[in-house]
Amino acid sequence: MQGVSIMASMQKRLQKELMALQNDPPPGMTLNEKSVQNTITQWIVDMEGATGTLYEGEKFQLLFKFSSRYPFDSPQVMFTGENIPVHPHVYSNGHICLSILTEDWSPALSVQSVCLSIISMLSSCKEKRRPPDNSFYVRTCNKNPKKTKWWYHDDTC
Repeated sequence: MQGVSIMASMQKRLQKELMALQNDPPPGMTLNEKSVQNTITQWIVDMEGATGTLYEGEKFQLLFKFSSRYPFDSPQVMFTGENIPVHPHVYSNGHICLSILTEDWSPALSVQSVCLSIISMLSSCKEKRRPPDNSFYVRTCNKNPKKTKWWYHDDTC
């Protein structure tokens, strides 16, 4: 019975966040409406690089996948599609090295706060380059970036 209430709680929270993202999206972000027509547990958010940054005018897509334990368990978030940003914390397979997506996740965070963190991460970048271990990581990593034991060694780009 407890599993049913957890699912209901997760769905209620996702409905609330979905409405917030539709009605008041972070700058440069829009929910891809087609992505939520059949399921509430997987969203695509279309993103445009912020004005005045290295990514200005570029278009990206973020994939959010939610487990039945959301919001107690962080969503799986990664870049997807044709254009993966070249950034020191973004691997060429779309995986994002960002602490709030794993060990620094809190149920107080939301899809909107994750989107804002990713916009901020891209906007503060000074040089477009891949992480130094990109080739090795992409060859050897799990498909789910949450299964990676990230080593956060800097706060800069």
